[in-house]
Amino acid sequence: MAKRFSDIFFSALFLLLLFIPMLLIGVAVTVTSIGGVFFSQKRVGKLGVPFLLLKFRTMRPYAESEGLITVGERDPRVTRIGHFLRKSKLDELPQLINIFKGEMSFIGPRPEVPKYVAMYTEEQMRVLRLRPGLSDPASLAFFNESEILGQQDDPEAYYVEVIMPAKLKMNLEYVMNRRALTDLKLVFKTIKLIAGL
Repeated sequence: MAKRFSDIFFSALFLLLLFIPMLLIGVAVTVTSIGGVFFSQKRVGKLGVPFLLLKFRTMRPYAESEGLITVGERDPRVTRIGHFLRKSKLDELPQLINIFKGEMSFIGPRPEVPKYVAMYTEEQMRVLRLRPGLSDPASLAFFNESEILGQQDDPEAYYVEVIMPAKLKMNLEYVMNRRALTDLKLVFKTIKLIAGL
């Protein structure tokens, strides 16, 4: 209950404080490429309940039909401003809305798309016991995931066979040993990594 209260309070606070910057990002996305401001994608949430995850749009319209994996600097579907938003993680800011609505938390296993959740083992499904998060231990370990995938001949196969199992292993450890102090440490680690400190 305390975690949910802090999620509501801080997501509302950040939405207010970041309203103008988010508005400017939305305008920049709109005027520099064709398509809407936001990109929404079906993800699997707590206890397997699906929801629409929000991001600022960083790719051209209908790019998802060409594959779910993005491959770093070489992905031609990513817009010019999209590269900057992805690198700085500013494209993730709309997920504050998901947090406020109760679909996500600040810290928790990152939500996956149904296609990949369908590949989970019974043990891996335990990550769905928690509300998914904006950041988690695996997100920090694979902060440059897009660049890693960009170096692979078959990015999707590498994601499914190497990255996804490794991330799930880290998140299962988090699920089994989570503490409020652990979440707080992960918040600060995420901020430091994004800021390049």
